[in-house]
Amino acid sequence: MIYLTYNKKDKHKKRYFFKIAPTKMLVLSFVALTLIGSILLSMPFSSRTGEWTPFINALFTATSASCITGLVVYDTYTYWSTAGQIIILTLVQIGALGIITLAAFFSILLRKKVGIKGRILAQESINFFSYSDVLKIIKKIVTVTLIIELIGALIFSIRFASQFGAIGIYMGIFNSISAFCNAGFDITSAVVKGEYLNMTPFYNDPIIIYTLAVMIIIGGLGFSVWRDLYEYRRNKQLMFHTKLVLAISAFLLISGTLFFFVNEYSNPMTIGPMSLIEKINVSFFQSTAARTAGFNLINVGEMKEMSKVFTLFLMFVGAAPGSTGGGIKITTFGVLIMAIFSQVRGSDSIVLFKNRINQYTVNKALSITGLSMIVVTVIATAIVSMQPNFSFLNILYETVSAFGTTGSTLGSIAFMNNISKSLIILTMFLGRVGPLSFAIALTLKQSRRTSDMVYPEAKILIG
Repeated sequence: MIYLTYNKKDKHKKRYFFKIAPTKMLVLSFVALTLIGSILLSMPFSSRTGEWTPFINALFTATSASCITGLVVYDTYTYWSTAGQIIILTLVQIGALGIITLAAFFSILLRKKVGIKGRILAQESINFFSYSDVLKIIKKIVTVTLIIELIGALIFSIRFASQFGAIGIYMGIFNSISAFCNAGFDITSAVVKGEYLNMTPFYNDPIIIYTLAVMIIIGGLGFSVWRDLYEYRRNKQLMFHTKLVLAISAFLLISGTLFFFVNEYSNPMTIGPMSLIEKINVSFFQSTAARTAGFNLINVGEMKEMSKVFTLFLMFVGAAPGSTGGGIKITTFGVLIMAIFSQVRGSDSIVLFKNRINQYTVNKALSITGLSMIVVTVIATAIVSMQPNFSFLNILYETVSAFGTTGSTLGSIAFMNNISKSLIILTMFLGRVGPLSFAIALTLKQSRRTSDMVYPEAKILIG
């Protein structure tokens, strides 16, 4: 176990450790977790056949689990042994909370002292505003996570066990962790014949549908929002961040539900044959899961082209900062929309909920969005150029799904060569740590500040 401790006796030994910037440390922690998981999954005891798993496929699965994505090269239940499934689930749980977060949590439990730099590292890990009370927040995060997963596991286990017996309890635990962590891994093949089924056999079960949806939504709101909502009864006010997250989340959920309902209403391969209530339930679930979770109640490969494109948009936007979801984040999307409306109105100030957004935040949102678009476009183009038998839309879908750590797939992953799989692995990793964080982490030397220098203003024609 890694403890985020600091004392005078060990300061010389740990001085080099703290020279590593927090962003780099977070990146390295995910690299270490992925490599350890890859080695374990490649071993014979992790597969049902008792054979070695090709390392590239083990690495793909470990990255998908650590980055809580859900893309797979093998059916989780039929290929992996019980030990392999437990390794995957462990990677999902650690990947969702973060190694640094768990290290800080166990340091608190064992009454180990956590220094200022350790607190800053923990703050970066959970994407929190302040490091002063970050340890209390981490303790609450882990505790609340375990409680919510336990409640979800009980609901799922009762439901599944009543239909499938004892195996239903295992399914309940697995689905609960996977849903709350927005991972999208499933073991449906344990009770329904077939492979890569996801949650499609349960399209007509509202208990399963809405339990999954609620857990996905809670996991995708972010730790800061949880805390703010909990303290609302005492403060009677919400942070601007919380208001923005809730407003955009509601907008995307409602608009997504309406879009899937209208566009897929008569599609005989998706929701066409379903009853009206089932169509509404499935449309709502697809809107919920598309942004981050990767669970499906329909075969997404059979959706209409416009539905695929709209799902691309939802996956790219993703969930909230500090959550278990990926994408550019809904706050980034919100800032960009507000900036566009401000420019259209001819205003230099961006104001929402009686709060002004500073230019630094806008610049950061533009940087994240621009880098993200470059990443998915370049990688999708590279894969299609190497394997021209794939359509660009399908590969772009898989790439955005990997980047958004969503896990929704049109089925192209299984037919990719090792180089293409490696590019998807890189995309999942970038999507989890963030393209901007990754770029900063790769910087060897920080540029000197030049805020005291004044340069002549450049005039450029735009548009």
